[in-house]
Amino acid sequence: MHLELRHLRTIRAIHDAGGLARAADLLHITQSALSHQVKGLEDQAGVELFARRSKPLRLSSAGMKLLRLAERILPEIEAIEEEFEALRQGRAGRLHIAIECHACFDWLFPVLEQFRRAWPEIDVDIRAGLAFNAMPALLREEVDLVISSDPEALDGIVFNPLFDYAPTFVAASTNPLAAKAFVEAEDFRDQTLITYPVDRGRIDIFTELLGPARVEPRAQRQVELTAVILMLVASGRGVAVLPDWVLREVKYQPDYITRPVTEKGLSKRLYAATRIEDATQPFMAHFLRLARTEPVKLQRS
Repeated sequence: MHLELRHLRTIRAIHDAGGLARAADLLHITQSALSHQVKGLEDQAGVELFARRSKPLRLSSAGMKLLRLAERILPEIEAIEEEFEALRQGRAGRLHIAIECHACFDWLFPVLEQFRRAWPEIDVDIRAGLAFNAMPALLREEVDLVISSDPEALDGIVFNPLFDYAPTFVAASTNPLAAKAFVEAEDFRDQTLITYPVDRGRIDIFTELLGPARVEPRAQRQVELTAVILMLVASGRGVAVLPDWVLREVKYQPDYITRPVTEKGLSKRLYAATRIEDATQPFMAHFLRLARTEPVKLQRS
């Protein structure tokens, strides 16, 4: 027996409509074409599928078996058709994000909240566990976007610029460096530098200042959470260099001082790396627009 989806749709339509004429209207075919299809299906099955002498037209016991099959299969087919249509229209998809920036959560969550309201059908996830093998994961399609300040030349990957930020020195207000208008590399020689637990090659203060100047801080302490870093700084346990958006509130608190790093200040750019073919997806383009504008509000607040 060669059973097609149109046969299941026919069985369901005749059952729902109670007759061939109304069922033909539901299926957008002629009554003659529907009758021919039903006869062909019964010839294949070798049994009658309808009790034709009843009004309204009813399914036979064999027809009811096909109806149960239709009611199980057709909703799944229709659901996947809706998903595919949503994908074609850019309304559905996946946005799994890996982050090479511990402090990015401060601005990323507000961005994702706005994004969620606009694109409720997009599957959004943050893959923190992939944070420092993020680019290989992007190439393997395990994630769809990587937040990074270190662009690389990778085939098939585009680094979409988001916004510039200033790595900024923060210390307790009692620290002797509070007397300075800005800090330089030499100022770190007698300080405990508190950083996130990542490789130095991904820490701005090392890549942009201390490494080139060949200056080593007195000690380095690694801490996972931004709030704990700031608590340790306030208690005089060390100093830190954090993105300016992280320090938008503490810079006005009496327990802290913030200073530019070098007289001219440091400037870095944050990027969202995506696969080239994904960058123009409507939902991805919207996320990138939000990620370019919302963090700037935090920097100005």
